[in-house]
Amino acid sequence: MPELPEVETVRRGLAQWLPGKKITDVEVLHPRATNPRSIAPLIELRGARIENINRRGKFLWFTLNRPYVVLAHLGMSGQFLIEPRSTQPSSHARVRFTVNDRRRELRFIDQRTFGWVAIDQLVMEGGEEIPNSFQRIARDIFDEKFDREEVISRIMKKKRAIKPVLLDQSLMSGVGNIYADEALWLASLHPERSANSLKREEVDRLLTSVSRVMSAALKQGGTSFDDLYINVNGESGYFDVELEAYGQDGEPCSRCGTEIRRIAFGNRSSHFCPRCQPRRPAKKVGTKRGK
Repeated sequence: MPELPEVETVRRGLAQWLPGKKITDVEVLHPRATNPRSIAPLIELRGARIENINRRGKFLWFTLNRPYVVLAHLGMSGQFLIEPRSTQPSSHARVRFTVNDRRRELRFIDQRTFGWVAIDQLVMEGGEEIPNSFQRIARDIFDEKFDREEVISRIMKKKRAIKPVLLDQSLMSGVGNIYADEALWLASLHPERSANSLKREEVDRLLTSVSRVMSAALKQGGTSFDDLYINVNGESGYFDVELEAYGQDGEPCSRCGTEIRRIAFGNRSSHFCPRCQPRRPAKKVGTKRGK
């Protein structure tokens, strides 16, 4: 599933072309392309002018010259592609957005049909307008209003394993399976460590690792294992060649040489180094009792 670096890469690509464009027509090619919670059918976007392309976590939203927005989630395999009007749409095309551009149009492609597009109303949060659906989605680590101290405090109160805590989009959005494994490896923390057993400096180190890993992925255009994630121009991301833990089971850890392991984690998998990321924190060496 595309995570923050992939979605931000798509946002940047769209932001270079879409703002200022007027939507002249919308064609829905698959019923599952529209989120059932959409406050109106997508055809209502006719005549709207796109003002900006925004993102929170894994969600994209287009601000319009109207009191509502276009909200989108890429799901497992969703793609926004800017393609020539003259070309035949992919068999997996779900929505076509015609704009006042004689040569190109915007197409939402989704092979597995878990992604969606919707119209959402705006609400006020913290002095700014956001899509109503975002009230359940926390700010991501790159958001200028991200409250690091509050997030650290909330993480340290969780009684669950740290891996699913990282995936909790109501706590901190944008992190998925790939970058959770990578950040935990970089921070030398076992995915099954209980969040409330972590010290403040460990959680702080983990958040720094999240930021570092996703910043590095952004520079590579995200992570692509196949053509299910590509940028708006059809290019793949190349961060997969730099992955240290995710999908590397059986390979030697680049820090210590120990074989990377994969364990089942609910309906997910986690990849980690059993030596660099011990299940239990190392005990401090102290004086013997009574001395």
